[in-house]
Amino acid sequence: MGGFFTGRTLADVARGLRSGDESPAGLLAGALESVDPDLNAFVTLDPEGAGEAARRAGEELAAGYDRGPLHGVPVAVKDIIDVAGLPTGMGSAHFNGYVAEADALCVTMLRDAGAVIVGKTGTHEFAYGGTGDVSVNGPVRNPHDRERMPGGSSSGSGVAVAAGMVPLAIGTDTGGSVRIPAAFCGIAGFKPPYGAIPTDGVFPLSVSFDHVGVMAASAADCALAYRALTGPAEAAPSPVDESAPHGRVAWIEPLEIDPDVERAVRALFPDAPAERIDLPGIRTVFRAIQDAEAYDVHAERVAEAPGLFQPPTLERLERASRTPGWRYLRALRERERFAAEIAGLLDRYDVLAMPTLPITAPKIGETAGPLGPHVPTVVSLTCPWNVLGLPALSVPAGTVHGLPVGAQLVTRRGAESLLFDTAEHLAP
Repeated sequence: MGGFFTGRTLADVARGLRSGDESPAGLLAGALESVDPDLNAFVTLDPEGAGEAARRAGEELAAGYDRGPLHGVPVAVKDIIDVAGLPTGMGSAHFNGYVAEADALCVTMLRDAGAVIVGKTGTHEFAYGGTGDVSVNGPVRNPHDRERMPGGSSSGSGVAVAAGMVPLAIGTDTGGSVRIPAAFCGIAGFKPPYGAIPTDGVFPLSVSFDHVGVMAASAADCALAYRALTGPAEAAPSPVDESAPHGRVAWIEPLEIDPDVERAVRALFPDAPAERIDLPGIRTVFRAIQDAEAYDVHAERVAEAPGLFQPPTLERLERASRTPGWRYLRALRERERFAAEIAGLLDRYDVLAMPTLPITAPKIGETAGPLGPHVPTVVSLTCPWNVLGLPALSVPAGTVHGLPVGAQLVTRRGAESLLFDTAEHLAP
C-alpha cells in the first residue's frame, strides 16, 4: 500500500525541500509514480500544469523566496472544487465535459501558499453520500482492503493520502465527508469551523453545512496545512483546566455502534467523564436542512434529466423533494436551540471526544449492516458538528477487525489548536 509519501510528514517534506535534499519536481515525480489506477483515487491528473508549478516553486525556493510549509508540496483536490483548466465532473454524467474557467478560492489559497496541484480526486456523486462508491467514475477503493468502501464523499482525497500518493489533499465536508474517509482509511481529516476556508468555486450540496477541509496522514500535518491556509489557530477563549494535561475532555456516548469500535476508541480517553447529547435530534435537523437545500441545487436536473444521475443519488433527491417548507424552517430554529445546549457543554469542557464512525468500512455495494443502512449510519456521529459549524478532527485510533477506526475531537470555534494538541497526545 505504500506510496512515495507513506510514513513522511509534511514537516519532513518541507525540511527536505529547504535543505536541498529534495526538489518540487522530484516530489511531483514521486506523487505521479505512486498513483495506483486500481484504487481509482484520481479522476484527473495534470502532469503538465503541476510540472510548471513545481518548476516555479523550485526557482522561488532557490532564490530564497519561501511561501511557507506548503511551498513545492504536491496536493490533490476533490472533484467538486474548481481548478482552472481542469474538468470538474463531480462524479456525475451531468457535468461530463465541463472544464472550470477559474480556480476556487481555496485553490487560489493553495497556489498562493506554493502548493503544486497534482490533479482532481474522485467524489461520491455531487458529494451527496458518505460511502464513496456511487459515481459515474466507478467506486474508489479502500487501500486497506480494496473490496471495501473508502468512505465519502471526499473518497479519492482520503485514499490518495492513505496510499501515500500525496501528503495532503483538500476535500469538502457537509455531513462528515472529510472525516468519514479519514476514519475508514486510517488518516487524519480536519473540518474547520464553518466559513474558515471559503467555499467560493466549490459546487454546493447544502449551503448551511458545506465546509472545505484538509486531509493528511496525521493531526500535526492537518494543523500545518490549516495554519498555512488560514493563519494560526487562536488560543482557547476560556481558561483551560491546568489539572487536566491537555484540557478538559468529555466522552460523548454514542448510541448505535459496533461495541468493538466503541471499546477501541474509548480506550484512548479512559478518564474522560461520559456525557450524553441528543444525537438523534440533531441528526433530524441535519436531514431536514440538507435535504431541502440539496434539492434546491438539483431540482431542474431532476426534472429535466433524471436519467443522468446515479440511481442512489436520484433516489435520495426524490426523497429530499418531499421535505415540507415548515420542516425546513423548524429545523433552522431547532438548530439554534442545539447550538445553545452544546455551547453550555463546551463551557464545562474544552474538547468533546467520540468515535468518528460507529462501524468499520463495509464492502463496496453493501447497502446495510447490523446497525442498519450505511448511508445514515456513517454520518450519525459526524453530521452534528456540521449542523453547529464547530471544528472537528478525526484521527487514527487503531484497528478493529483488521480495519482502521477513527477518534473524533470537537471544540468551540476559535479553539482549533486544542484539537491538534489533544490529538498529539493520543496513543492508539
